[in-house]
Amino acid sequence: MNLLAILAALGLEQWHAFRWRAGAERTFVMYIRQLERKLNGGTAGQGAVAAALAIVPTVAVATLIWRLAEEIHPLLGLVWNAAVLYLLMGFRRFSHAVSVIIEALKENDVTTARRALSGWRGGWTGEIGSDDIARFSIEQGLADAYRQVFAVLFWFIVLPGPAGAVLYRATVLVADEWKGFASGAGLAPADDATPITRSQTEFGKPARWLLALLDWVPARLTALSFAIVGDFEDAAYCWRMQAKSWPETEGGEPIGIVLASGAGALGIQIGGPLQQLGGDPYFRPDLGVGDPVQSEILPSAVGLVWRALVLWLLLLLLITLANWAP
Repeated sequence: MNLLAILAALGLEQWHAFRWRAGAERTFVMYIRQLERKLNGGTAGQGAVAAALAIVPTVAVATLIWRLAEEIHPLLGLVWNAAVLYLLMGFRRFSHAVSVIIEALKENDVTTARRALSGWRGGWTGEIGSDDIARFSIEQGLADAYRQVFAVLFWFIVLPGPAGAVLYRATVLVADEWKGFASGAGLAPADDATPITRSQTEFGKPARWLLALLDWVPARLTALSFAIVGDFEDAAYCWRMQAKSWPETEGGEPIGIVLASGAGALGIQIGGPLQQLGGDPYFRPDLGVGDPVQSEILPSAVGLVWRALVLWLLLLLLITLANWAP
């Protein structure tokens, strides 16, 4: 039944994007911001209480609805699981954004490609060229594919009903909102970023710890998948030697594992310094091996993600068939 729900959600998302997804996320983010304003006294204990109040009710409601639907009819439970995955997964957002950038670069329309990248990833794009656009697109694409597809699917499979998928996405949003350091999610951090206080750092520790715990297995499985469907030797080398150096402001070791393995599997180099708006470059280590990214490699990166996803679905099919066997 899990496989059917996943296939239904992926099919629905490719057919038509869920327009309310961004609104649902904004509503949840507004809720967790209210929790921070009311409960942030600068301690990790208060952060743990706030994280529990943000995550537990969300998971409980989604699971309760699933239980009730299952009691009425298993088909209703399947429909609910597919609907939750349709809401939570963002594979189409990644694939659509990359497709727009690929088409713009094919037409040598660098301005449109920059605009699409900025709207997708956020941050200042400056006057970056086509190769840098491709490099940032691959970084964001691999990270998004992990955070919004592979990790969501892993926890959906591991925990009953939609509990795992909701738990993971809720934790990602809480940890990102209470990260406790200047954001590195944009193309380059601004010099005038709002200073982060010690109270924000301590308050967000429990959410970040929970996210690191939830990331431990799926990040490694995703990296292994990239290695299997790409260049295994280079992917394994980059994972082992480079992943730990990825900065915490860019997602830390879990994202470093995914990016290093993906870059190695593709035989390219990503990472490197970012030029800040009106400031010195923001240092990031190089990830991967081989040549620097060129715009022509973007379709190969999309293909890597698709092959890894098909691998996961095939493995899930085999597990499902094994469970059905007498």
